[in-house]
Amino acid sequence: MEKRQLGNTELQLTPLSFGASSMGAEFRKIDIAEALRSVHVAIDRGMNFIDTSPFYGRGMSEVLLGQVLPDIPREKFYLGTKLGRYSGVHFDFSARRVEESVDISLERMRQDHLDIVLCHDLEFVEMSQIVEETLPALRKQVEKGKVRYIGVSGYPMKMFKYILANADIDCLLTYNHYTLQNDMALELVPTCKDKGVGLMNAAPFSARLLTSATLPNWHKATPEVRAVAKKASDHCQAAGTDIAKLALQFSIANPDFATCVTGSANPGRVSEWVDWAEEPMNETLVKEVLEILKPIHNWFYIEGRPENNDQPE
Repeated sequence: MEKRQLGNTELQLTPLSFGASSMGAEFRKIDIAEALRSVHVAIDRGMNFIDTSPFYGRGMSEVLLGQVLPDIPREKFYLGTKLGRYSGVHFDFSARRVEESVDISLERMRQDHLDIVLCHDLEFVEMSQIVEETLPALRKQVEKGKVRYIGVSGYPMKMFKYILANADIDCLLTYNHYTLQNDMALELVPTCKDKGVGLMNAAPFSARLLTSATLPNWHKATPEVRAVAKKASDHCQAAGTDIAKLALQFSIANPDFATCVTGSANPGRVSEWVDWAEEPMNETLVKEVLEILKPIHNWFYIEGRPENNDQPE
């Protein structure tokens, strides 16, 4: 795969990266042997960045990565994890927890350093704490050589704009906001370029919205959003392709995003994604699908504290 510069960092990332949330059995029961093999497949097929978090499987994702990463030459991959979110309702962005979290992640994954550490889903807390306490504490981990680069991840655009205006970060990871349905993350591109902040994208399928799979009950999509997305999926199917393929190709095509993170504990699925990434994108079909999705273009939902979100129109 080609490599893209991540902001002002020394990292050159492949457009497609391996997300290890599925290894925490976040979405379904997994076969552990297959989950471990999916990491090898991702690296062998050319991906060079692995993204995880202690939140995924409440440590399970990091522990499983610790079973496989020591067998892979360290120069073959960059490793990123997160801190601050440890369960659905438990958040701790204190300076003390920062050092503990970094040390525990290193121990679980059997590594001596982390290339990236992100504050995870900070829209659930008072964001001033991230600026005044968490990020300065994380910078100390950089000084100690445990972490190379730091940043934030989450959902609301308002949160990213606040952090970019008030803090010094190296990179950020946005999800569900650069897809066929929602391209609001483009708002971040000029500021990130001006500040040398690396911009990463995740979730090209928008939690299955842009696939032919049945949406899970927990998905926040409204009935209208579900209906329009299904219409787009049916159109792709009639054209002889899968909307998921188009969605992935679209999300990795923009070079302003250093990489797009997506993950599966199914090695066959991971390999299929690389195949899709290597094929040319059907530009005509993209235009047709974007036209179908126009009624729900940039639809989004509230995540975390309401005051940390822009309000839907």
